[in-house]
Amino acid sequence: MVVNMDIDWVHYLKGMLKPLAAITVVLMAVVLSYVQKLGLGKEILYSITRAFLQLSVIGFVLQFIFNQKNDCWIIGAYLFMVSIAGYTAGQRAKNVPHGKYIAGASILTGTSVTMFLLVVLNVFPFTPMYIIPVAGMMVGNSMTVTGVTMKRLRDDVRIQKSLVETALALGATPRQATLQQVKRALILALSPSLDNAKTMGLISLPGAMTGLIMGGASPLEAIQLQLVVTNMQMGASTVSSLMSTYLCWPAFFTKAYQLEAKVINAE
Repeated sequence: MVVNMDIDWVHYLKGMLKPLAAITVVLMAVVLSYVQKLGLGKEILYSITRAFLQLSVIGFVLQFIFNQKNDCWIIGAYLFMVSIAGYTAGQRAKNVPHGKYIAGASILTGTSVTMFLLVVLNVFPFTPMYIIPVAGMMVGNSMTVTGVTMKRLRDDVRIQKSLVETALALGATPRQATLQQVKRALILALSPSLDNAKTMGLISLPGAMTGLIMGGASPLEAIQLQLVVTNMQMGASTVSSLMSTYLCWPAFFTKAYQLEAKVINAE
């Protein structure tokens, strides 16, 4: 099958002049890092270079996928994003046994359930142009929340080992013994999203809304989409965060309802 992927290269290259000019701001950050002796100059340059290359490549990949008529490309792109997000969140909670798999499964559950509801309710059509960007926002937000939840839960269980073991000795189940730690982890992980929703439009204009306005859409249309995105991210991140706590329990305890030594002793 021949895919029409005609690109106006002259227009594309001219458009890239603006991102290149914006690197001046990054250089300012590098200079400040050097003056303050923060040692972040190389890390800043590496990060922005990697972002530049990754976004450039993904632009061509999305151009290809958008021209396809096969839904498998949508699912494939979504699963790829979930895999990367699960790995990244698992790295944050590296002391949680099977952390990458737990994070991946949690993110997959939260985002897929949310996406399914959006498609069934006809909020978005099941097309690459809508599903892939929306899924990217959901997966990215869920990745951050899930990683924080898992890390905080493991740290709290480790710090409050004696309290958890006392509860277990009195006949509590692992879920009952770690209920307070789970609540604290969920509150800590979800608080930034909640605070962001409370101040949305008062302090900053969210990314989706800003992009639409800069693209020529009316502010009212941009607000409608941003409300959908906000609700979607809140639902997906909450489900993902909750799911990660349920999946962490088997990893934290032995079959005899004892704390795993490798979870408690790892730094």
